[in-house]
Formats: sequence, structure tokens, C-alpha cells
Amino acid sequence: MPIDPERLLALDIPEIVQEYGEKDTMFYALSLGLGLDPVDERQLRFVFERELLALPTLPLILSVPGSWLSRPETGIDYLRVVHGEHAIELHRPPASSGRVRGKTRVVDVIDKGPGRGALIYSELRQTDAESGAPLATIRQTTFARADGGFGGPLRKPALPHPLPERAPDLVCDLPTSPQAALLYRLNADRNPLHADPVVARNAGFERPILHGLATFGIAGHAILRAGLDYDPARLRSLSARFTAPVFPGDLLRTELWLDGCTISFRCLVPERDSVVLNNGRATVAPTDG
Repeated sequence: MPIDPERLLALDIPEIVQEYGEKDTMFYALSLGLGLDPVDERQLRFVFERELLALPTLPLILSVPGSWLSRPETGIDYLRVVHGEHAIELHRPPASSGRVRGKTRVVDVIDKGPGRGALIYSELRQTDAESGAPLATIRQTTFARADGGFGGPLRKPALPHPLPERAPDLVCDLPTSPQAALLYRLNADRNPLHADPVVARNAGFERPILHGLATFGIAGHAILRAGLDYDPARLRSLSARFTAPVFPGDLLRTELWLDGCTISFRCLVPERDSVVLNNGRATVAPTDG
């Protein structure tokens, strides 16, 4: 069954209400590598319950609707979808514990043409489950590689954020542990691609790969560390395009360009000279005074 864009736009994706606590907040930070330096007190604030702070990217693991793309009525060949882009807009800094209500919907479908695939744009709006106050808006672009040519209007997607044509202003190297994917999958995504070597080899990888959103979260950590002096309240939004896989144990290098309240960035694995996140853009609040 080919993609029917009207059916996708009208798809009812169940609302998810999730309660989380300080243990979840600390584990999320640990799964991204916070605390690898046990005497760095700035990192300790995200993994220790005394005056605990939540990482700005914590909403990425909350009220996740599951694999709705695999539902038969979508018409999507789920085995051939690729995570293309992700973005988060923070309406307020996430709390270290709370109860979140999330509603996901498809907001656009672009037909790239026969043999060229389709782009599925979805949006998750999170609110406080008690007050209804907006918390975060999360946007995802999914590349459905096998589903182009369904007859939709041929439109070009928006151009990615351009990186400045100068040397980066800052560079931040962060290690990942060999257990990174095994830890991160306990947050929300238990796809065996990130744990089972047989599944990974069948998918064309030499071994299990790290979750794309883990790489995205580590990029957020690098921006927090190098650009914001570990002040999570200053990060307002974060977006990037996924371009290559990361393996647990890789060193991630984040290059940052600072232009006022905009930080452009990309992430690479120096060992393979591979850019894994590209066209990154963060918006930040100015420093007080």
C-alpha cells in the first residue's frame, strides 16, 4: 500500500502521559557520558541528587509515542526508514522530575519522486500534565527511502542550516563508553540494532551502533560544556542533521561557531574522519548583564 499523505496527516497517534523522577534524570545524563570525570563538579550537578539539574535534551526521552511509523495504515516501508533530522525547542528548562503529556502528529509529507523516497515530518508537543503549560516542541524528519512516487506534489525540502565558512571558534572532545548504547537504550529506545551484534550485521554494520538521539544528546552536552559553562537554562533550541553512524567507544568531536545567540555546530569522529551530525544550530539566551 503506497503512502497516502492525507491519511498520514490525519493519523491519530495516541497521547502519552509519563511520570519521571530524579533517578530517570540522572540515568539519562549518565547514559550520555556525564560523570566520566568523577571530580568535575559541573558534571556532578546532572548525576547527583544534591541540587540536581536536568540536561536540556531530557525531553527527547519523555512521552515518546513508540514506533508509530511501523503501523500498516501509514503505507511506510518501516524497514527502510532513516532518521534524517531532529530538533528541540525548549519553552522552559526541564525539571528534574515531573509528569509530562505528549501528543505527536504528522505535520507534512514530501514526495521526492519515484526511487528517491519521501520525507515525513512529525512534531511532538509536550506540556505539563497538571497545569497544561508548554514544555517543549520536538520535531523529527524521517526519510522513507522506499516510499517515493506516491503522487504527492514534488516540493523541495527546506535548506539545512549553513555552517560558517571559517575555522570553528571552539572544539570540544567527548568520549563515549563501549557500553553507551546498552545504557542509552534503557531510556526509551530498545531497538536491537543498538545491542545485538547479529541484528547489526544484518543491517550492514560491523557491530551495534549508538542511537542517533544519543549522539544528539552528546552534542548538546558539548554545547553546554564549551559554549554555556554548564548553564542549562541558557539553551533554547537545538537542531541537527544525522549523516553517519557512531559506534559506542568512539570519541566525538564537536566543532562550534559562536555568533551572538546562535551557535552553529557539527560533530565528527576524528578516527574515521567521519561527520556524524551536520548543519547543527543552537539558539541560546545571552548572559546576564
